[in-house]
Amino acid sequence: MEKNRIHKVGQIGIPVKEMGRAVHFYQNLLGLPLLFQTDRMAFFELGGLRLLLSLPETAEFANASSVVYFQVGDIQAMYAELIGKGVAFTGEPHMVNKMGQTETWMAFFRDSEGNTHALMSEMKVE
Repeated sequence: MEKNRIHKVGQIGIPVKEMGRAVHFYQNLLGLPLLFQTDRMAFFELGGLRLLLSLPETAEFANASSVVYFQVGDIQAMYAELIGKGVAFTGEPHMVNKMGQTETWMAFFRDSEGNTHALMSEMKVE
């Protein structure tokens, strides 16, 4: 492996306003495994990628995060499950692209801190 080359994304940081509320959302509603937590940070495991929730150290970092696209197998089932848990979606799952026999579907939602994220599913169709 070349040392002077980017190989993968290792961690994504999401700024939060209230740590307890945010940890509850990501752990209990989205079902992400919590690795560990401090008073200012919480780390979750996402298939080799860490998701970091953190209280901003300065106002410079207190902005909404980038959109994180959570890949799922069955977007309709996950959407229904999360709706049942009270997750606020901005719309229903919808197809955003079709390439050959593969459809890409998305459904956007807001986390407990007001950040927008999405469920994403790629499905083979006949």
